[in-house]
Amino acid sequence: MQNSILKYVNWSKAVFTAFILASSVTGFVSAQTATAETKTAVGTIKNWGTVDGVSIVGLVQGPSAAVADLQIACVFEYTDGDIFNPPALPKDLNGMVHLDEALKGIITDVRKTGKFKGHALETLLIDPPKGSLSSKKLLLIGLGDRNSFNAELMKEVGSVAMREALKLQVKTASFASDLKDAGIDSPTALVAENVVLGAFDAYRAQSYLNEKHFSDKIKLQKLILLAGPSFFTIAGSGIQDAITKLNTK
Repeated sequence: MQNSILKYVNWSKAVFTAFILASSVTGFVSAQTATAETKTAVGTIKNWGTVDGVSIVGLVQGPSAAVADLQIACVFEYTDGDIFNPPALPKDLNGMVHLDEALKGIITDVRKTGKFKGHALETLLIDPPKGSLSSKKLLLIGLGDRNSFNAELMKEVGSVAMREALKLQVKTASFASDLKDAGIDSPTALVAENVVLGAFDAYRAQSYLNEKHFSDKIKLQKLILLAGPSFFTIAGSGIQDAITKLNTK
């Protein structure tokens, strides 16, 4: 009798172990499949909605290849090799590296020499040589110390980006936070939402001045938010949340 009970216990343990292993493998495969399925093809474009007559568009593209009157890109305070070495994304996935290379290293140059320090909300406007970028102008915005980054900062970054776009009187502005490129594990949806919320705080302030005849007519028609293939959908959810909030104000 005792032997029978022992055999039964051993058999139960074996079945339980096999079940756990099978579940783990299934879960791993499912997770891998889900990850692969969330990747969106480069070049995918989607109009997430409209706020105050401005189209807010999502685009899977790097900042060097996005077509716009003004391309906006963000960088942290400089540390040696920060956009090239881990935790930064590998070169083939890193939009900031592509942007720097397209401009023959000028972004690294001005950062390394201290001409652009990358302090939070610091800006630098670059006129790219003809044919180097798909955009007509490039605006760098500083994010400060990477070790103290907080997603709330992106509201202010969005406001600065919008003010500069309106000042330049562009019709299309493209925005890349470049946080993932820099290796920052940031909350993608919240970052995207905050950029849009901040941008339209600035837009509405300028619109108010325009109504009072204290500002030139606003020309902006489209705000493009860039995202990598793995982050397009989740960024879109944040953008849509922002659009909903802005359109109910």
